[in-house]
Amino acid sequence: QLVESGGGLVQAGGSLRLSCAASGFTFDDFAIAWFRQAPGKEREGLSCILGSRGTTYYAASVKGRFTISRDNAKGTVYLQMNSLKPEDTAVYYCAATVVGPSTYYGVLDLAAEAFDYWGRGTQVTVSS
Repeated sequence: QLVESGGGLVQAGGSLRLSCAASGFTFDDFAIAWFRQAPGKEREGLSCILGSRGTTYYAASVKGRFTISRDNAKGTVYLQMNSLKPEDTAVYYCAATVVGPSTYYGVLDLAAEAFDYWGRGTQVTVSS
């Protein structure tokens, strides 16, 4: 089960930290990613974290502003979002998939179709 929290309303330039409680997922075996979807737009992959070393990948649109991390003991993955812009307004989802030959490159590409498990999302609204 994936449960997101931490969304809300923030002014442009502000920060939020999203949390994804990932119960039942072994971080060594599963990649956990963050996606977002704005009204009328396709779901966009933002970042993922995988492997025992917690290797991270970012979409160009958020690299340098967003940071993904995880707390293995708490079974939680975080997305720290800084310098938020109105265009970051969206529903943010965390997703998980087993990392294997059929999913590896999809994970690195942050492709939604590579991920099998999804949370219900949390709304982030950035006001100008």
